[in-house]
Amino acid sequence: MNPYEAYMKEMAQPMRDELTNQAFEDLTTGASVDQFMENISDDETAFVVVNSVCGCAAGLARPAAVTVADQNPVKPNKKATVFAGQDKEATEKMREYIGQVPSSPSMALFKGRDLVHFIPREHIEGREIEDIMMDIKESFDQNCS
Repeated sequence: MNPYEAYMKEMAQPMRDELTNQAFEDLTTGASVDQFMENISDDETAFVVVNSVCGCAAGLARPAAVTVADQNPVKPNKKATVFAGQDKEATEKMREYIGQVPSSPSMALFKGRDLVHFIPREHIEGREIEDIMMDIKESFDQNCS
């Protein structure tokens, strides 16, 4: 690992921890993404956060995702995260499953392997955190059992 990569890994660790400390599975390779997705049964839901170092991830996306995933009475069966710019292979692989224009940060809810809700960066950046949390909550309420 070169000094730049080591520095970025160290700088990004607290941003990664913000999700993993709340039981989001940290997917760091393409194989780990495939394994995670293959292990979602048709009747299960999975919430995936595409993490990022940007300000809207820090001030909006991660806090909204963590709060709703923790406090909403209706929750997905599984939670995971990939880190754009850090775990490139994992992020590219997850974006294949998401099937939307690449966006980070972003959030995806799957039922089985079917994408049922997607929140791209443009629906995060510049919005109130309460509005983002309501988007996540409504998605959980409609799709998770």
